[in-house]
Amino acid sequence: MSWQTVLEVCGLILTVVGAGFFTAGTVGLIRFPDVRSRLHALTKADNVGLGLVLTGVALLMGSLTVAGLLVITWLAALAAASVSARILAEGEHDGDQQLVEDTAAGGGDD
Repeated sequence: MSWQTVLEVCGLILTVVGAGFFTAGTVGLIRFPDVRSRLHALTKADNVGLGLVLTGVALLMGSLTVAGLLVITWLAALAAASVSARILAEGEHDGDQQLVEDTAAGGGDD
């Protein structure tokens, strides 16, 4: 078995495992009860899944230039996911705070 074949098999395995992480994140997004749990499942699983898929693709492509570009892409996705999750969690938290204030003031669903 040549090195090229070994790299191709490893690349395919990493890509399939990464797709499994994406699937797990999607299931968490659908099944978990609140926004924070959904965000946690989605950001963790998707970032690991993306890293594995991009590593598999880098092995399949066999180019250091492509691998470097894929690492930059993964880092940008990590930054974007953390910022968007933080903003969504703060928005959800502010919504809870408004609900508590409305309930304490005697308001509620009219």
